[in-house]
Amino acid sequence: MLKTELLEIIVNGENSGIEFKRDDVRPEQLAKEIVALANVKGGQVLLGVEDDGSITGIQREDLETWVMDTVFGRYVHPLILPFYEEVTLDDDKRVAVISITQGTAKPYVVRNNNREEIFVRVGSTSRQATREQQARLFESGGMLHAEVLPVSGTVLDNLDQARLADYLVNIAGDLQAPTTAEEWHQRLTGLGLMVERSDGPPVCTIAGLVLFGRSPRRSLRQAGVRWMSFTEGSKEYQAQDDTLLDAPLVALWEGSVGSSRQIIEPGLIERLVDRMIPFISEEDASSNEGLRRETHYRYPLDAIRETILNALVHRDWTRSIEVEVVNYADRLEVTSPGTLQNSMTLEKMLAGQRSPRNPIIVEIMRDYGYVDMRGMGVRRKIVPLTLEYTGQDARFELTDDFLRVTIPARTLAKTS
Repeated sequence: MLKTELLEIIVNGENSGIEFKRDDVRPEQLAKEIVALANVKGGQVLLGVEDDGSITGIQREDLETWVMDTVFGRYVHPLILPFYEEVTLDDDKRVAVISITQGTAKPYVVRNNNREEIFVRVGSTSRQATREQQARLFESGGMLHAEVLPVSGTVLDNLDQARLADYLVNIAGDLQAPTTAEEWHQRLTGLGLMVERSDGPPVCTIAGLVLFGRSPRRSLRQAGVRWMSFTEGSKEYQAQDDTLLDAPLVALWEGSVGSSRQIIEPGLIERLVDRMIPFISEEDASSNEGLRRETHYRYPLDAIRETILNALVHRDWTRSIEVEVVNYADRLEVTSPGTLQNSMTLEKMLAGQRSPRNPIIVEIMRDYGYVDMRGMGVRRKIVPLTLEYTGQDARFELTDDFLRVTIPARTLAKTS
């Protein structure tokens, strides 16, 4: 790092990715700052700088050895390999810069006095993680799949056995569906759709409820979809339509594999698309040669279906809000709760990398043909179809709280 770069960082002060510390800081305190940065987006710790930005410089001898062997070696777990460098300023004062990337083995903890504590970065301070934040860290590190968490108060009757029977016999290849509650419990716990408990019969998992639940939102309020439509470009105006849709992801199909299968009861995606159609389409003013009026859509249907599907199957179930789909005068926005999982980034997602947060939900939706077998719907459908249909690019916005995909509208002109 150049002196000018260091001085510019110091002038800008502490923030969510920069922490100032004297080099006589206690090892567990330095470990706290390191862990907090690694658990969020990474950053840098500057040793030899006061909280107010004044530079006192390094005083400790063999600082690098102390940082690497004592702080990182004894207090930070699991192992993090930082980049350590020292920058000498014009007055011969030295500042140590410890650079930490966002970790992929979250959550990182401080081990001290036979305890493990988890910290996260909030603004310019490091704080102990809440239960909800800890759950998200465990999930992002692959140590927890929220989709297999039990949903309290649910029982077998909360699941649609007709949909389950179709899946087991016609998709999974079972000779017949279970006939008793005990058989159902055994089969569904094996699939991760229910989970055993010590004080009673099994309960539904999040995956089981959102895939096959009769009314998932009754027991899991973040299930379902919030749909809204506005004639203007913001939510400040009265909505044309505003509703919460509640249905299982999987539709109820009729017919066996190898024959003509058709939907006899729609799932959540079909219900949402049907609800949207009147607000995202227009008909010609006159009939065509077949005496029918052609329907024109403001968005490419395959692209919006793929966008909605991705929002539902890859969402973060530790967040207590539902997926939101909003139609505006000039765009459609689909917002999925939670940031991307593990070390996934927007760049990696657009390049076609795959890292499913909810593998059970993804695999069952793939079994039904909802999910692309290659798992590259963003790269192969959303991006090219949007550009081809509207002449504009789909936009992707990622924060710590959500992933939002915006599909611009194509201007429709009625044919007289």
